[in-house]
Amino acid sequence: MRRRLALAFASLAAVAASGCRQGLFNQQKLIPLRPGALWENSSSARPLPAGTVPRGFEREDSAYFKGTGPDGKFVTELPVQLTKELLLRGQERYNIFCSPCHGRTGDGLGMIVQRGFKRPPSFFIDRLRNERIGYFFDVDTNGFGKMSGYAAQVPVRDRWAIAAYIRTLQLSREVAVELLSDHDRQALEKAPQASPDPMGAGPAQEGTSR
Repeated sequence: MRRRLALAFASLAAVAASGCRQGLFNQQKLIPLRPGALWENSSSARPLPAGTVPRGFEREDSAYFKGTGPDGKFVTELPVQLTKELLLRGQERYNIFCSPCHGRTGDGLGMIVQRGFKRPPSFFIDRLRNERIGYFFDVDTNGFGKMSGYAAQVPVRDRWAIAAYIRTLQLSREVAVELLSDHDRQALEKAPQASPDPMGAGPAQEGTSR
């Protein structure tokens, strides 16, 4: 009985195997960069028609995609239009991806830092206040020190929105009192005075991340 069952099973397996076809796997095809017999010059590909526009892979605009100009230095101006919508988007993305370490105000006292993670530098130290805006885009893209890059999580335009919002945070501490509305001026007068920030004294206190 066992031999009969084994023979029957083997027969079924043979029938099933005979039904499997490798037609889709072994189909005739032209492999890029390999010679082929389709064209007279033995090429497997034809040159692109004149005027063909690449889609999705063009990265010639180094200012937009890398944050650097023709001289290789970080750009000083946004390569995108500065709008209220861009800043609001930057605020939203910053609060999601950056504030856990850098804090919502950019002082480097995010929740992760309050729980023991090494504190990043405040955005209000002189070195970072004087940095070009392309610098912040580059760090957000590639990371630095213990900070990982966010190119995989944050699209290019959102990285510029974050960089613009960081600059907004920096400039917010330089607004003249006379430019504030009456409501904001009264709120400022009632607010308690913050103690000096030891981490904002200079680069010596910054740690290992930008």
